[in-house]
Amino acid sequence: MSSSPLFEVRGVTKRYRLPRTSVFARRREIVAVSRVDLDLNDSDSLGLVGDSGAGKSTLLRLLLGLEPPDEGSIRYQGEWRRREVQIVFQDPTRALDPRMTVAEIVLEPLRVLRLREPMSTRLSELLDAVGLPRAAADRYPHEFSGGQRQRIAIARALAPRPRVLLADEPVSALDVSVRAQILNLLHDLRDLYGLALVLVSHDLSVVRHLCDRIAVMHRGEVVEQQQTQSLFTAPTHPYTVRLLEAIPRLRWRPSPRPSE
Repeated sequence: MSSSPLFEVRGVTKRYRLPRTSVFARRREIVAVSRVDLDLNDSDSLGLVGDSGAGKSTLLRLLLGLEPPDEGSIRYQGEWRRREVQIVFQDPTRALDPRMTVAEIVLEPLRVLRLREPMSTRLSELLDAVGLPRAAADRYPHEFSGGQRQRIAIARALAPRPRVLLADEPVSALDVSVRAQILNLLHDLRDLYGLALVLVSHDLSVVRHLCDRIAVMHRGEVVEQQQTQSLFTAPTHPYTVRLLEAIPRLRWRPSPRPSE
């Protein structure tokens, strides 16, 4: 296996043109990602954190190849390999075609990429890996809960045996009661398949649970990168400090005992 990074991101910038406010106005641009440098190694787990609009999801789209950078370069092992990089989107309801059965959804990447796999065997493996019964194969997405739909989306992402899994806020659209289940599932799958993981989240507690390393984004720039434990104990950038201070903390005081 190559010792070079899976992903090498060097000086990547992405701009978007804003619509004109009038016929005579000049078109303005917004810089969504600015001069980003990142490496992702085999079995690495990287969290991208920051406020809304920090550029996290844009960077994820660039890694996936859905959009090209305006400046800089993104290299995957020296070339682009679509089957080896897969994504789990934020909202499983919108990510799954309601007209397709679970079997059709999960196996679609194999057909699109023309991969020779024993379809029935692979389907059973994937459903078992994400904790769904084999009977789910013939049902439709609307017959499942939000957490189960996200499990279907994860199974689809795993179907072509990727080396890198990108996850864009994978639990933010789910009920609080099932978020921990999906996070634990992603953690177990990462270890089981030796996946490299890039997780986008505004929730630092989610990233802390899943990622060994964190990159903090602010206004399109990566302002700090550290190992997770080091970032939580000794942040170096003022913006990171503000993010950590904003994490909700439960303050509990015992009720006074009734006098006897």
